[in-house]
Amino acid sequence: RTDTIMLIHYDKINKDVSVISIPRDTLIKINGKNAKINAAHAIGGVRYAIDAVEKLLDIDINYYGKVDYEGFREIVDSIGGVDIEIQNNMDYDDPAQDLHIHFKKGETVHLDGKKAEEFFRWRKNNNGTGLAEGDLGRIENQHIFISKVIEKLKSPRIIPRIPSIFMTLPKYVETNMSGDEIIKYGYAFMRANDIKIETLKGHTKYIGGISYFIYDENSNKDLLDRIYNTTLNNDFNIDKSKLNIQVLNGTGKTGLAANYREYLKKKGYKNISIGNTKDSEYTKILINKGNFSNKQIKYIKEDLKIDKVENIEKNYEKFDIIIILGKK
Repeated sequence: RTDTIMLIHYDKINKDVSVISIPRDTLIKINGKNAKINAAHAIGGVRYAIDAVEKLLDIDINYYGKVDYEGFREIVDSIGGVDIEIQNNMDYDDPAQDLHIHFKKGETVHLDGKKAEEFFRWRKNNNGTGLAEGDLGRIENQHIFISKVIEKLKSPRIIPRIPSIFMTLPKYVETNMSGDEIIKYGYAFMRANDIKIETLKGHTKYIGGISYFIYDENSNKDLLDRIYNTTLNNDFNIDKSKLNIQVLNGTGKTGLAANYREYLKKKGYKNISIGNTKDSEYTKILINKGNFSNKQIKYIKEDLKIDKVENIEKNYEKFDIIIILGKK
């Protein structure tokens, strides 16, 4: 079972990062039955865990990283640990896991890998006191820790430790990212304009005698808008949900336009019609360039992952954007 699940979204246009904690008790369906999201990995490995998050938030996940607590300790040690002021008295022992957590409220502690694990996992004391919100409270502690790690990684002090970090990651992290991608996104994250750390919103509910966290889509609208990039910042001034879009299949392959429409919906576009057109060698965007700034056009190209842009013809002007799906 996954002890901690976090979704990271990088907005490469606005250069912002969102780190979203998904409570491990979140209710999902696995094989048609109620389950907690932390069970997905135990049942079907990484593929089930990714699928659970994709279905919950209606998104596509490009990359994953998986690390156990041994790796967590080694990675924290590789960056030299972090200093944290303790917000709660922590007094917990679990001999079965050889887990012993003892920190005093108000003291500032240097957390190496071992102590960081203790801080990261704590939620209750031996006498039953602890975080009133249980796992949700523990997530808040984790966010404090992550903020300190980010602060450390953005500091010039990290430069001498970069070789150690890159020697440690391949040993302890399972991922589908290449070495080049790890470097590219690591560099981008550290130069991000804003890094927002938050928790999926919802409420707890007992179902069949079991306590679940119930994800509430309406309460997460701002968070989802950022993931889908539905409303961009003032530099772009586009509301993707209001654009009128047509997708035309120029390949002759059945269903391609419908599949692309579903892809666009996941990215926050709403008004999408589909159809067929004459054979097209290349995939391209038709757009009325007079209605969009150069920055907006650049964003649309990046968002749709299509490089070719042409001016829209007059007889198609009822659409803001037309996407021709070609053979290349």
